[in-house]
Amino acid sequence: MQEERRLAVLRAIVEDYVATEEPVGSKALVERHRLDVSPATIRNDMAALEDEGYLAQPHTSAGRVPTDKGYRLFVDRLSTVKPTTTAERRAIASFLDGAVDLDDVVHRSVRLLAQLTRQVAVVQYPTLSRSTVRHVEVVALTPTRLLLVLILSTGRVEQRHVELDEDLTEADLAALRSRINLAATGEVIGDAATALGDLVRAQDGAEPTSATQAVVESLVEAMSDHRSDERIVVGGTANLARFGDSFDTSIRPMLEALEEQVVLLKLLGEATTGGAVTVRIGAEGPYEELSSTSVVATGYGPDDALASLGIVGPTRMDYPGTMAAVRAVARYVSRILDES
Repeated sequence: MQEERRLAVLRAIVEDYVATEEPVGSKALVERHRLDVSPATIRNDMAALEDEGYLAQPHTSAGRVPTDKGYRLFVDRLSTVKPTTTAERRAIASFLDGAVDLDDVVHRSVRLLAQLTRQVAVVQYPTLSRSTVRHVEVVALTPTRLLLVLILSTGRVEQRHVELDEDLTEADLAALRSRINLAATGEVIGDAATALGDLVRAQDGAEPTSATQAVVESLVEAMSDHRSDERIVVGGTANLARFGDSFDTSIRPMLEALEEQVVLLKLLGEATTGGAVTVRIGAEGPYEELSSTSVVATGYGPDDALASLGIVGPTRMDYPGTMAAVRAVARYVSRILDES
């Protein structure tokens, strides 16, 4: 009973401090929360939580504020991630469903996360090496000019034009299209490139046609294009203006970090699957200079996690609401990529 009551006190202090930005005293807890105990008991619980490192007292006469350890216990004891409301789900769906391509999905996602959480949102582009080939289309623009369309599980679409040395008949084009899709469709992109290379090297003992060689070379080049593997999109930096009182200690280092993509990738951490949301609080992160920062992130993708998205902000944040928003946006992005 005593432990549960102290957890309730800690939870109330975290919620009030996030909402008010002011140290929380026992009188305020009694007035705002139904803890069903006397103010003296609450003061004893606050003192015990302070002794255990979950709370701190900025000044002798001030109330208490949560420490990183207190935030960690609060997050770990959340029984479930706060569900999104019907209105929030509708807003997320309507905002993301209008996306026309992968770039649009990523940029809409980062704007939406920033709006929902009022924090800095970070979205990593899907990693090419983890994606699979969904389909390859080969279209004849003229008898000697082909359009190749490579569609990946990430929603990424690559197009290439191929010039042929000789005319290609409709029958030859259909046969080529069939062989390419049989070799590559459903394969992880590295394996697909290898399978296409094998297609050129072995065609019933006969020399591959110049059309086959040209098409395969162009597709393998498209599959080897890793330009977007470490691309990061950031949104909502204006939200940091809300924390002007602590600019030098927590916001300035964060702004500097937002300029470094390698730093952001490390902050997001490894992408996770199964809807798991990871929360790293303060000094738990990889950079000492960002010890006043928390990161809430998860992986997204239709099957395995293809990349990460999340938010970066001061440790004083609405963790339940932020975790819910990050998980909801990741699920909708995954669904869109799966249907595209």
